Amino acid sequence: MIIRKYQSSDCESIARLFYETVHEINAKDYTKEQLNAWAGERIDFKQWDASFLKHHSFVAVEHEMLVGFGDMDQHGYLERLFVHKDYQRKGIATAICDRLEGIIGEGKIITHASITAKPFFEKRGYRVVKQQQVQRQGISLINYIMVK
Repeated sequence: MIIRKYQSSDCESIARLFYETVHEINAKDYTKEQLNAWAGERIDFKQWDASFLKHHSFVAVEHEMLVGFGDMDQHGYLERLFVHKDYQRKGIATAICDRLEGIIGEGKIITHASITAKPFFEKRGYRVVKQQQVQRQGISLINYIMVK
């Protein structure tokens, strides 16, 4: 597996990975309605690309296939961390997270973790600051503000 910096040409693969992973992996913790609100079929590629280019963004590639991605802003907000639905539990999220956390060093890192991702972050030493209800397209979802 190779971890490299995000390139604009990765955006469509990331969008597909995001949609498929949310709808399959997170289905145990969220309803179909919540999954559709969180990861709809329409993504503004220009907006996502601009966001990834502005942040510290990395992708994981294995056998020329994009299998994970993550990004963090300059203040230590870990915005996204997703691994392909068929590549779970292979150390990909850990490798990407290690790279992102290494950029901040000893600074505080904050993320808004899904119910599904919460145990992963807890194992990495993050602690829950608060559970919250967020709105996506008028639908309420639970996530956790976590810090390290």
